[in-house]
Amino acid sequence: MAMDVIDYKLYGEDMQFVEIELDPGEAAIGEAGAMMFMEDGIAMDTIFGDGSMAQKSVWGKLLGAGKRLVTGEGLFTTVFTHQGPSGKRKVAFAAPYPGTIVPVNLPDVGGTLICQKDSFLCAAKGVSLGIAFQRKLGVGLFGGEGFIMQKLEGDGLAFVHAGGTLYKRDLAPGETLRVDTGCIVAMQTSVSFDIQYVGKLKSALFSGEGLFYAVLQGPGTVWLQSLPLSRMANRIVMAAPALGGRSQDQGSLLGGLATGGLLGGMLGGDE
Repeated sequence: MAMDVIDYKLYGEDMQFVEIELDPGEAAIGEAGAMMFMEDGIAMDTIFGDGSMAQKSVWGKLLGAGKRLVTGEGLFTTVFTHQGPSGKRKVAFAAPYPGTIVPVNLPDVGGTLICQKDSFLCAAKGVSLGIAFQRKLGVGLFGGEGFIMQKLEGDGLAFVHAGGTLYKRDLAPGETLRVDTGCIVAMQTSVSFDIQYVGKLKSALFSGEGLFYAVLQGPGTVWLQSLPLSRMANRIVMAAPALGGRSQDQGSLLGGLATGGLLGGMLGGDE
């Protein structure tokens, strides 16, 4: 069964929102708390699971809700339906932090998109929200944000959010790109994903870049973000005296000790 076909318009530059236009009977699903406004004639409902066509049975609904729970999302999804007899009505969804909203037409990427578990914003009703476990042991043990990812399936539009500046890269067959795991927004299923050790203990301890990074290998398209939410939150904590002002560099084994604490002072020559 086909997904709802929706029209949309993006607003803003650094703090974007997407305005979706619905015909009578059409609907869009949104992540909890993402709705910005909705016009008269649009009804909001909270459903168990994601509202996809595959969830008509009780078992399907339970399975869909369970998948969302595993990825760290809520059991429920919000559905916005145009219930008026005629005309078009609009509903808007706002990005949760500075960055870029990325519209992806799922048929253009093979019907399936793998994305970070917190990057999904909204989609046409009927798009299925599942989970994508990475198969390799190394990814499971050290992948961090990249271990359990969301899988969006269907033949409609989906919108994901990238923090900071968006970078889209088309990888040729066999082409490899090494990326911080938190900087991955989404990728096609044809892209191979693995975790690799940085190689040097000194770099792992003091660079602040972590012990491992993601290795993406083509063919396929990947979407990257320059400002992961975890990195931005860490900088806010570091700059907030009320929160202790602790330095916890993303991925660093020694965290604040290596950069701003006792060890940092020793390496800087302080007595």
